[in-house]
Amino acid sequence: MNPGADANDDLLMLAWVGGDVAAFEILYARHRGPLYRFLMRQLRNQALADEFFQDVWQRVIAARAGWKPDAAFSTWLFRIAHNRLNDHWRAAKHRPTAPEDGDERAARVPDSTTPERELSEFEQRRRLQLAMEELPEEQREVLVLRLEQELSLEEIGAITGVGRETVKSRLRYAMDKLRQRLNE
Repeated sequence: MNPGADANDDLLMLAWVGGDVAAFEILYARHRGPLYRFLMRQLRNQALADEFFQDVWQRVIAARAGWKPDAAFSTWLFRIAHNRLNDHWRAAKHRPTAPEDGDERAARVPDSTTPERELSEFEQRRRLQLAMEELPEEQREVLVLRLEQELSLEEIGAITGVGRETVKSRLRYAMDKLRQRLNE
């Protein structure tokens, strides 16, 4: 079996389980960006995100022989990441605060338009980021998975271990809280 770059994830995973290293390389290239962005959003710490990113892929590699196409590969991958994050939060007993130099780092972003426009866009993004940080962990997680990873409600439910209706409810509450916070 030699699936190409246009093959679906399940075929690639089956090929990799069968020993096709190129299939893994395609899977990795396809999912590394979304996985890393998800981890950065949840951890808000580059060093931790790097560590977790490596750890999740190591777990994927270690578990490949037992993988069954019961769920989409992306669902399985994000479920591993979700479980790793849960382990971390249980051990840490808190969510980390935003970096102290976050505003300074953001201010160093190159100016592609007028300073006034850039400042306005930055302020809007920052307000949204702060509002998202105020959301309960469960609501923020489903919101990030839905908006950034563009996963279905069923996929999010499989990742987080809750039902479709619970995912819908968490999304609705998250969006209501964001609207309320941003309209203040």
